[in-house]
Amino acid sequence: MAAVLQSILRAVLPPQCLACRAPVTEDWALCPDCWRDTPFIAGLVCDGCGTPLPGEEPEGRRVLCDDCLALARPWARGRAAMLYDGTARKLVLALKHGDRLDIARPAGAWLARAAAPILVPGMLVAPVPLHWLRLLARRHNQSALLAAWLARTAGLEHCPDLLVRTRPTGTQEGRSRAARFAALEGAIRPHPRRGARARGRHVLLVDDVMTSGATLAAAAEAARSAGAAEVSVAALARVTHRD
Repeated sequence: MAAVLQSILRAVLPPQCLACRAPVTEDWALCPDCWRDTPFIAGLVCDGCGTPLPGEEPEGRRVLCDDCLALARPWARGRAAMLYDGTARKLVLALKHGDRLDIARPAGAWLARAAAPILVPGMLVAPVPLHWLRLLARRHNQSALLAAWLARTAGLEHCPDLLVRTRPTGTQEGRSRAARFAALEGAIRPHPRRGARARGRHVLLVDDVMTSGATLAAAAEAARSAGAAEVSVAALARVTHRD
């Protein structure tokens, strides 16, 4: 009976491309044109933030980008699924501001695939938090949706409220690197009750976009203050070549 209902539903509402709504053969998929315009990250990447790098991966040695060499990141390793450009940027903005919650499921799976080299058994997955006022206005935390689907795909535990944002920090758009870090200083802390779940655990923090790394750095510091044994990060999209 379920199969029959699904067939009827597909006939009435056939699958559409996540980005352009063109017909596709399966749910939660991109059409060939949008897939080609989505800059998925592959090949050699920075082990600290997931930025793509030229060359081939050397055996037994970590490779870091210039930013991760210059900055003392408060996390161990990082990955990103795609560059913040083309169809990727369109999908991120639709998830973040367009109430396109359907994007979270495939995006979480893409992120799980990109983060696979840094996932470990027993890892606790947690999103970067929104301030409650921002959450009230947006009605959802896109990072929490991504974290939930990543955890489900990878078979890991998810804690959506491990961390809290204690004050509104405004948009980071247009701010310099120094201003981004200053705005987030002390703004993210462990949840008064759930924060204890990080103690002794390897925590994976998830965000939708990483630019300077200021937000993830503040979240990583909070997870470490809660007793996390190690922290890694994963972002759906990575902004490169920006101060």
